Amino acid sequence: MIHLGLIGWPVSHSLSPKMHNAAFRALKMDGEYSLCPVEPGSSTALEFVLDQVRVGNLAGLNVTIPYKQTVIPLLGRLTPAAAAIGAVNTIYFDQEQLVGDNTDAPGFISDLRKFAGEKFEEQPEKIIVLGAGGSARAVTWALAKDSTPILVAARNIGQAKHLVDSIRLSRDGANLEAIELSVNALRNQFDHTKLIVNTTPLGMIPNIDLSPWPDELDFPGSAIVYDLIYNPRETRLINRARKKGLRASTGLGMLVEQAALGFEIWTGCKPDRDLMLSSLEE
Repeated sequence: MIHLGLIGWPVSHSLSPKMHNAAFRALKMDGEYSLCPVEPGSSTALEFVLDQVRVGNLAGLNVTIPYKQTVIPLLGRLTPAAAAIGAVNTIYFDQEQLVGDNTDAPGFISDLRKFAGEKFEEQPEKIIVLGAGGSARAVTWALAKDSTPILVAARNIGQAKHLVDSIRLSRDGANLEAIELSVNALRNQFDHTKLIVNTTPLGMIPNIDLSPWPDELDFPGSAIVYDLIYNPRETRLINRARKKGLRASTGLGMLVEQAALGFEIWTGCKPDRDLMLSSLEE
């Protein structure tokens, strides 16, 4: 039997088991995807779960908040994408080593193109990324393929600057800047902003009344809003953006895309993405 899992905290809200287990059933594979909650500060528990991959009890793991960066020193090697991004969301065992990969970046870009259009990236405008954690690293790296200005906005400006500096090392010509996630800093960036991406956990169940975008601040008039949070189905950020007439999407499509890529890495089989999505809509 193939055993897969998700490490993070909290993980009770995760829809990943629904998708992966639906894929197992559709492919008539003997497999199970389970949640592996690891409370922050419990390094022993984290290492124990990783050891289950080493000994073969688990074929692979997904990684979510808050471990996408902290898990890296515990791995044997990183794929080129994960090394460039500096964050891991997928772990597997290969050549006697735990390997860290990142399917968030291609999963995000794939879903963004579906939502915003294939030619979206060709528009030389401005992008604001909210947050500076592991997901922000994947999103920023995925977007920073040309000279389009990208602003990484975080309450911890030092963390945002560190993210910007590290992404620059692997993205020649990237136009990146760190700013504070504050009313004044964001208001000064309204001109030509075409995309706002939330990578923070603000608004996720159970804290659905929170939003990373300040309440007293309007939105750039022509921006698209993309919230990586997928549970609840309409976050406060998405609700506010839609009421202002903006196109807005949650990260449900990205969730499916990154999951499908991980499933293929672990099993060698390509799952049906439409089926995985429908499993979440039941």
